[in-house]
Amino acid sequence: MERFRVEVIAKTPNPQQVVYAAMHQDYSEELVVADRANWPAEAKCGEIIVKRLLAGDRGHFGPLEHPQITLNCGYFPHSVMQQVRTHRVGISFDVQSNRYTGQRIVDAAQGNRDIEEVFYLRPVGEYTDRQGKRYDYTPEQRQRDMQWCLEAAKRYQQLITEGTSEEHARGIIPFDVRQHWVMSLNPRSLMHILDMRWKSDAQLEAQKLCELIWPHFQEWMPDVAAWYEKSRIKKARLAP
Repeated sequence: MERFRVEVIAKTPNPQQVVYAAMHQDYSEELVVADRANWPAEAKCGEIIVKRLLAGDRGHFGPLEHPQITLNCGYFPHSVMQQVRTHRVGISFDVQSNRYTGQRIVDAAQGNRDIEEVFYLRPVGEYTDRQGKRYDYTPEQRQRDMQWCLEAAKRYQQLITEGTSEEHARGIIPFDVRQHWVMSLNPRSLMHILDMRWKSDAQLEAQKLCELIWPHFQEWMPDVAAWYEKSRIKKARLAP
């Protein structure tokens, strides 16, 4: 999991002011932008939206849909991308294709790229299954699995060399090939992902994605993030 990365590409400036403006327009007689010079400062807007929209389980999340942050997520297994991509509302994705990006698999087959840069396997350790049964994932098991990934990469390379199309050849690569993606989401959608994928029974790698998203959320919308940490974090509550 040490390769996993989440980086910010772009984000709405003063997002808490944006939420405040949207909220304020709901009950303002005038065009709110006309009074922009008198809007509260960013931190004060954060305090107001927590008090008026979020505190006490009011659940008025609509105004939080206006700001947007764009994240680049890297080196995660395909299974994590697949899980996160199920949350489509308010989120846009562009995901690295295994139709156009097979050269890294060929590089791994040829020994020009670390096989673990291309395929993901869990670290050695103790795990539990969905029923709570404990089991060990040993160094010997992991080494066998990694060898299997290498053999799959070599078979992929062979198919490509023989003239097989990339979309055909990709059918034989291991499921948890690593993928990079760009996703844009609003604060409501971001909290939805954290609610669903940072709970204790979520896939470990999905939890790690949330862990890496979290500091960016804290830096971007500190007051909303502080409310979320106090009220919802890892509590598996119904997503907003």
